[in-house]
Amino acid sequence: MKSIRNLAVVAGAASAAFALAVSPASAVASTVWTVTPSPANITAVNSGNIVLSVNGLAMTCTQSTAAATLQSATGNPATVGTINSIAFGAAGAPCTSLLGNVTTVATTPWTIVAQDYTASTGVTKGYVGNVDAKVTVGACNFRVTGKASGTYTNSTGKLAIASTAGELTVVSATNCGTAIPVGAKPTFKGDYLAKVSGTSTIPKIVGSNP
Repeated sequence: MKSIRNLAVVAGAASAAFALAVSPASAVASTVWTVTPSPANITAVNSGNIVLSVNGLAMTCTQSTAAATLQSATGNPATVGTINSIAFGAAGAPCTSLLGNVTTVATTPWTIVAQDYTASTGVTKGYVGNVDAKVTVGACNFRVTGKASGTYTNSTGKLAIASTAGELTVVSATNCGTAIPVGAKPTFKGDYLAKVSGTSTIPKIVGSNP
């Protein structure tokens, strides 16, 4: 417990490194969302590290995968996808922190929600919603819920997630001391590359206002 409290003091500024993916200046709040193909089963693999940070304690995964379903939708915001499963870490490549290995178990489905679209860049701004995950690091166990802002780029298939403080909340915590108390506001950052399952096809999301 003492090591957790000390860590919170020493590493207090680390979470400031995470910033929201900036919305393009010409983004439009669309009402019709056309997904191609639709519906489609999607697989996604991380590009770079995936990091959850709470009060300066960074929990880093070098491997993460997800499976989702995308479909066309209407409205704003509009749910254009459902993340059916998401895994953090892999055999031989566990997620890590200064307190040791980290285990994360997600409760799905999570949602992929679209809000704004920039036609010139093919970028959709929105968020991953219904986030719910239980995290174990050392003797500390806590649960995080909420949403995480992000963007999706049609040309690359990149879903770039970069939450801001306040979007996610620690709703329960056991043996976490003052480092990760109930009410703490974690940040989550990571990039995923999406393809239609079993193919090299990158799915497209286009917003419009017909």
